Amino acid sequence: MNNTGVVHRMNPMPASTVGVEAGKVAADMRIGQILFSRGRLTAAQVAGVLTEQGSSAHRFGEIALRLGLVARKDIDDALALQFGYTALETVDSKLPSKLVTAANPTSPFAEALRALRSQLMMRWFDGTPGQTALALISVDRGDGKSFIAANLGVVFAQLGERTLIIDADLRQPTQHLNFGLPNRMGLSGILSHRAGLEEIVAIERIGSLSVLPSGPQPPNPQELLGRPEFARLLDELSSAYDVILIDTPSAQQSSDGHVIAQRAGAAVVVGRKGRTRSSEIGQLASIMTHSGIRILGTTLNEL
Repeated sequence: MNNTGVVHRMNPMPASTVGVEAGKVAADMRIGQILFSRGRLTAAQVAGVLTEQGSSAHRFGEIALRLGLVARKDIDDALALQFGYTALETVDSKLPSKLVTAANPTSPFAEALRALRSQLMMRWFDGTPGQTALALISVDRGDGKSFIAANLGVVFAQLGERTLIIDADLRQPTQHLNFGLPNRMGLSGILSHRAGLEEIVAIERIGSLSVLPSGPQPPNPQELLGRPEFARLLDELSSAYDVILIDTPSAQQSSDGHVIAQRAGAAVVVGRKGRTRSSEIGQLASIMTHSGIRILGTTLNEL
């Protein structure tokens, strides 16, 4: 994964067109005002940029950059504030750079994830009882499923949704690495009655986002996930969270993902452009559908 984390194509299906969601911009939070309030521009410089903007089709930030009045980072920080994104200082942050949607909320990758978020809010997370949890599944390891799950969780939290990411890959977990967390008792500890909900970690730098790491690898992952305790846990968590994203093992590794998706009720298939075959994605989606699991779409990503 390169540092930009650009996703060239993410096509949730069966939607024919995916639009980029526009942010809600308050009238008093224009870029010029933000830069002025932060001491990046003087009142005279703001007026000069506005004057030039009146006779061109360029945006305020583009003109200020061209005139050498501000740095690119100043514009990115102002945009993050304007659109309500949670932005991180990439160098100083304790969170890994894999959280591209937090570190670089104006990137094409972040825009694509917000488009996917919009589709999911229309198709699943619409407030209907029982539609709180969503499994992210894939054909094979390396398809970017865990990476997408982490960053999708960030963009839901940026919208103010109470969001929980559960790492239910009890075989090769990665979410604790994505968020720089210790992996103590976690999900497996809760399901085996050795721990409680205190294992859920609030990600303080990202507003309303929390993560439940996997915990120690049990000898019987599928049996543990298939117990009624997992379904009861999701029911309990659904009263505290608006969005629950569940990371799963790939289908090539085990059938754990099938069990998890049945508990969640719905799933999104994550494939990797140039690697995952459409026939394999179709086969996985067909198997899930025949089990009564609602497949909300397929997302292709290029890491």
